[in-house]
Amino acid sequence: MRKNIDKRDRAGLFRDRLARAMAEKETTQSGLARAVGVDRSTISQLLTGQGARLPNAQVVAECAAALGVSADWLLGLTERPERLADLLATSLTMTEAPRALIDETIFGWHQEAAGYKVRHVPATLPDMLKTRAMLRWEYEPQLGRTADQAIGASEDRLNWMAKAGSDYEIALPRHEIEAFARAEGYYRGLPAAIRAEQIARLKTLYAQLYPSLRIYLFDARRVFSAPVTVFGPLLAVLYLGRHYIAFRDSARVTSFSGHFDWLVREAEVGARDFPGFLDGLARDAGP
Repeated sequence: MRKNIDKRDRAGLFRDRLARAMAEKETTQSGLARAVGVDRSTISQLLTGQGARLPNAQVVAECAAALGVSADWLLGLTERPERLADLLATSLTMTEAPRALIDETIFGWHQEAAGYKVRHVPATLPDMLKTRAMLRWEYEPQLGRTADQAIGASEDRLNWMAKAGSDYEIALPRHEIEAFARAEGYYRGLPAAIRAEQIARLKTLYAQLYPSLRIYLFDARRVFSAPVTVFGPLLAVLYLGRHYIAFRDSARVTSFSGHFDWLVREAEVGARDFPGFLDGLARDAGP
């Protein structure tokens, strides 16, 4: 709930913020007066006047536009000086999502969030946990002869991510990893040897990295999630297929974090139980 401010205090706050915005913009009283279309004496009165009177809405709006701030901020109605359009532009962005192991945009987000907890709902098995054979099977149709180069480059980035000091929580639909083990759906045609090697790698990595790496499995018939990654308190990224939608405003990042926590609470297989689940999965992946 917004705290009510006395009219006199609000008028004083307006004067302080107007002066601050002018200083940051390096704008003189004469310059602001020309931009707003008023006499210099009017601007002087706005800055030095006493009492509880505020300028009319037109003058406030013109001052805000000339100084690149929001009228609500000048009036003390918000603590964010950016204009609404600027806030939207910085809080939500859409970028292209190429079919690649790790593109530079994703890697940049991981670098930015180094040291924070990263929560991840992948579209398939997480790339950072896949074997070279698994990556080659999955990406070679798109990458062709450059597959090995791309895999090598991605491994360098993934090694950096593993050393960045971030905890990783991953939530997967249970049917996704079971379909992988049985070579069904997306994984149809995946050889048994690759599946067995991949499960063995998952077991080894999990034993090495737990509890910094925690994996949960949820029943998608009960709860659902689109592919999404939450980079600490900094941003949340929704994966659409051809594009990423990145949210930076704290309210939405908190909402996405709450969504992930809900997946964890509803998980059928918890982080401690995941190694045992892999043991059963290895039997399904046999020839």
